[in-house]
Amino acid sequence: MYIVLILSLRRAAVTGSWRRVAQLSVVTAAAGATLAGFAAPAGARTGPGDDPFTFTVNPPPGVAAHANPPTQTLTGAQRTLYVPDLIAALPGGITSSQLAAISKLSGVQAVLPVDGGKVKVNGQSANVLGVSPQAFRSWASLSTAGSAAIWSNLGKGQLVSTGAAARRLHLAAGQSYPVSAAVLTRLPFGGTTALSVTGADAIVNLTRSAQLGLARNFAVLISAPPGASLPALLARVKSVIGKNGQVVNLVSYALVTASQRPVAANIPAGAPANYLNLFKASAAKYCPGMSWTVLAAIGQIESDDGANNGPSSTGALGPMQFMPGTWAEWGINGFGPPGPPDIMNPLDAIPSAARMLCAAGAGNPATLRGAIFAYNHATWYVDEVLALAGEYAKNPA
Repeated sequence: MYIVLILSLRRAAVTGSWRRVAQLSVVTAAAGATLAGFAAPAGARTGPGDDPFTFTVNPPPGVAAHANPPTQTLTGAQRTLYVPDLIAALPGGITSSQLAAISKLSGVQAVLPVDGGKVKVNGQSANVLGVSPQAFRSWASLSTAGSAAIWSNLGKGQLVSTGAAARRLHLAAGQSYPVSAAVLTRLPFGGTTALSVTGADAIVNLTRSAQLGLARNFAVLISAPPGASLPALLARVKSVIGKNGQVVNLVSYALVTASQRPVAANIPAGAPANYLNLFKASAAKYCPGMSWTVLAAIGQIESDDGANNGPSSTGALGPMQFMPGTWAEWGINGFGPPGPPDIMNPLDAIPSAARMLCAAGAGNPATLRGAIFAYNHATWYVDEVLALAGEYAKNPA
């Protein structure tokens, strides 16, 4: 198999932040199949010259606002959930020695190599990651990490996808579907869940990845501890992989995506038109003492700014992943059109989240942690939100 991996950076026109662009092409001569790179999220722009925005990684989405949080089936090791801050890629893949060297760098909390490529599932293109279930579980969302069924099915060689991908590909749990890549085979579908990689439609385990011919270790996700200097870490990782590789700061891309993604098809006059402005307006109006970066972090973690609106495995819905019972208490008609508050409409859901957080003390820095914990009862979730909010604060849009 001949593998070509191209990564390039472009300056984002909207926010001035670096955006990441990565393109993966895997050409299998014997089968005549091409596994192209990951596609852009809806609404994302292309770089100069219409370069495709083909691979994106974002902090993992989770599930919020449990009045009675479900029992999580997480082991001690899995109680640490990692947020990818950087992605490094190299033509031909990241070697084991490079991976070991990166993991020992100052400022690196965790690393995770991933396989990847574009295949056809049920006759339609899909972006598929090949992962180790045991390793990737700690990089998944809180709800996904706690779902024993998802990891059991993945370990059995089944395909697991996002809800949006399952609808687009017409997949139903318990059924098998044709998958065409380096080989043509049929894979059982193991259900839907939120994925931590924006642009990825589905995941398979490493055995299936090898069978399909996905590019082996074509990239490595890197998580840094809170407060780490990402530019300094980026330079250190670059020194390991050399001039032919690329290392990209993923944090600023979340802000670029939020600034480009429209909140709704029909926006009432005067309402914020994109997610970034909606986070800012909601914090200012419904919780003046709380930074908008907290709302932005929760929105990114919960749904990738509306990319995964659920329902989750526990029944949470919408861009801020409210449980219906919690929504009945806290849902308001924020910036949305007249009528009952809509849990699926960001113009209502994000202001409602700000209102709920503020009532729990988010407007006061001294009680902010407790307010986030009230939103989702897990200390690692609180840490994740605050860490991401801090990164957003360093990359203002």
